[in-house]
Amino acid sequence: MTDHLVRRYGCLPVPRYTSYPTAAEFGTAVGAQEHQAWLRRLDPRDGVSVYLHVPYCRQLCLYCGCHTKAVLRDEVIDRYRAGLETEIALVARSVEEPLRIARIHWGGGTPSLLGAEGLDRVIDALSRVSVFQAGFEHAIELDPRSVDRALAQGLAALGINRVSLGVQDLDDTVQIAIGRVQPFEVVRNAVEVLRESGIGRINLDLMYGLPHQSIGSIRETCAQVLSLGPDRVACYGYAHMPQRKANQRLIDAAALPGTEERFRQAQAIAEAFTGSGYVAIGLDHFARPDDPLARASRSGTLRRNFQGYTDDDRPNLVGFGASAISQLPDGYVQNATDIGAYLRCVEKGRLATARGYRLTLDDRARGAIIESLMCNFTADLSVLGDPSHYVDELALLRPLVADGIVTVQDHRIAITEAGRPFVRLAAAVFDQFRAEDASRFSAAV
Repeated sequence: MTDHLVRRYGCLPVPRYTSYPTAAEFGTAVGAQEHQAWLRRLDPRDGVSVYLHVPYCRQLCLYCGCHTKAVLRDEVIDRYRAGLETEIALVARSVEEPLRIARIHWGGGTPSLLGAEGLDRVIDALSRVSVFQAGFEHAIELDPRSVDRALAQGLAALGINRVSLGVQDLDDTVQIAIGRVQPFEVVRNAVEVLRESGIGRINLDLMYGLPHQSIGSIRETCAQVLSLGPDRVACYGYAHMPQRKANQRLIDAAALPGTEERFRQAQAIAEAFTGSGYVAIGLDHFARPDDPLARASRSGTLRRNFQGYTDDDRPNLVGFGASAISQLPDGYVQNATDIGAYLRCVEKGRLATARGYRLTLDDRARGAIIESLMCNFTADLSVLGDPSHYVDELALLRPLVADGIVTVQDHRIAITEAGRPFVRLAAAVFDQFRAEDASRFSAAV
């Protein structure tokens, strides 16, 4: 039965739904003026999450689909770091009261290229215009190849208390094929020096669907990752979109696994971690049973935002840096993705807003349904919206019901155990913008 579902649905292009509407629907009708007005509407009593984007790496990995570019000159990084500080000051002038920061997440690219001193300068800029709430989470994404004892100690001194390391795959052949050679010893050393420095909350990122991957190589990678005892593991399917990402054109498409093989690879990863006591979280995360993410999943408070699954319950996210997205009371805004355009704006004293989206009541209801499906594998239309408003959507779910992916009873939609890998298909039924365009979104599996 599952093989039939994979063949029928696995290649369909659907969003990952880290937001609704997705960023593909953002437009230029929302710009800096709206961004500033929406910042003023932030409730000063609410804690906010902050995302800081550093769009640089020393070398681009071939699989990467992020907004990032290679950089060699330190002065380029210094200018960007100064731009972040300037943007922080601009946003501070746009809010009624200092932001109350509950979480900080550094993403990239490779944020550690700023160095501990550069990271400290940005945090200092935030601290001058904001209030850090007690016990706030301070997380950063790191390349294991750049982590040494000095960096780990510097990050700990900054109060960073959660780290995500990009592992992807530990097979030599796969690493060469994706342009990211980092032997297991490199990853193990990064984990060890981070823990020795007092940073104990560690997440490791894996990927499936990469060139030359096999079930055997993935199981070996999982065994090596398990030996490191991470708190969390995130597992993402590689989205091959060479028409949009030039670096991906260097990947041999003939070496990529097919849809059914991708599905089996994802299953092998799930079996490895759940078989070792980890709890499956949503579609693609695993966590120790006592981890906050696992507790959120059990309590029904799991959330989904631009960083993926999270236990972060803050309604507002303020993003800084090129391509960064903010989620504000009225909608979404995104900074210019072009780094030069971003810097020219902030250096001239202007918000670098390039596009956005103003949320309607219908968007909010649909977003709540989609998030509930993605996080909890269930959605009650009588609680999250008006069931009579979704007659067409319920009709569109009938093929998924017939195929055993979804059940519908008394306006309550539930994803079956066999249907969980296809949850994005059910979510897409409630997406009024959805288009069957393979160039915009990744495959369902």
